[in-house]
Amino acid sequence: MGQLTNTAHHDERIAKMTFASVYPHYVTKVEKKGRTVEELHQVIEWLTGYEEETLKALIRDKVTFETFFKTATLNPNVHLITGVICGYRVEEIENPLTQQVRYLDKLVDELAKGRKMEKILRGPEND
Repeated sequence: MGQLTNTAHHDERIAKMTFASVYPHYVTKVEKKGRTVEELHQVIEWLTGYEEETLKALIRDKVTFETFFKTATLNPNVHLITGVICGYRVEEIENPLTQQVRYLDKLVDELAKGRKMEKILRGPEND
């Protein structure tokens, strides 16, 4: 039973975090590995549909992740984001919001690890 409580608490904490509080960490992470803020924004836009101006407004307004993803238009190919991030297998995370935040973490991670942009922005296999 303890695991369930921890998970609920974890999901709650993520929902209440602001995107603005995490964004600088994404920037630092990718820049340290020689990637650019433009590439980071490209990845975020692929996932959420947010263009740079909208992104800046969301950061300025200090929206929570809950709001951030509620107003996002998720890419239809998000189900192609798989693998482990922060000890969790993203495709198995049950809470939709937590899963969306981990999708973002995973994409930022791949960017920082030097993965090619066309691989990060998952397109149809036969494209």
